[in-house]
Amino acid sequence: MREQPFYHHIDDLPERFPVFPLAGALLLPRGHLPLNIFEPRYLAMIDDALGAERLIGMIQPCDPHDSSASPALYSTGCAGRLTSFTETDDGRYLITLTGICRFRIARELDCLTPYRQLVGDFTPYKDDLNPKSRNLGVDRDHLLDVLKIYLALRQLETDWDAVKQAPGETLVDSLCAICPFDPQEKQALLEAATLTDRAEILITLLEMSNASAGRDDESSIQ
Repeated sequence: MREQPFYHHIDDLPERFPVFPLAGALLLPRGHLPLNIFEPRYLAMIDDALGAERLIGMIQPCDPHDSSASPALYSTGCAGRLTSFTETDDGRYLITLTGICRFRIARELDCLTPYRQLVGDFTPYKDDLNPKSRNLGVDRDHLLDVLKIYLALRQLETDWDAVKQAPGETLVDSLCAICPFDPQEKQALLEAATLTDRAEILITLLEMSNASAGRDDESSIQ
């Protein structure tokens, strides 16, 4: 296995790379996204990525119900490095992508591969590679208060010691990934300019979900 590269600047990233359109999947810088790959075109994509830069762009289709071979895509996605993989006995790949940097689509390539490829522009999100911005601007107290209500309404439990000790970016991005927000909401979280903005959007979405769940509880009592 080749040594893990370190991306210090957007110039270290490849200009072109394959993309995996998947509704509801959220990959953020330094986040981890496990995927079960079984479609032949994406099996070919993994094979090719393993022999190249191992970089794959995760991006959502604009319409999550569009089942065509080439659905229209949102303009923003996140490039991730294939950091682990297992090949199953039935020919699937179980992989993990680690988020590197978000991108905007510069142009899609006309290529012969069964999967789609594009040229990405990382410039708008170059600060994704800056470690100094990772834990700034998170209102942890407000977020934790809203999260407690969210979990209580759904009768869910969590390890609060681990939650309290988690770095700001890890806490926010983990919640963004695991909470069952709809694709448009996931896209809003992805496109948030800064961690502060993402945390504020996350809090708003949790508050909206709490309000909706509260109304449902009142209706069931009546």
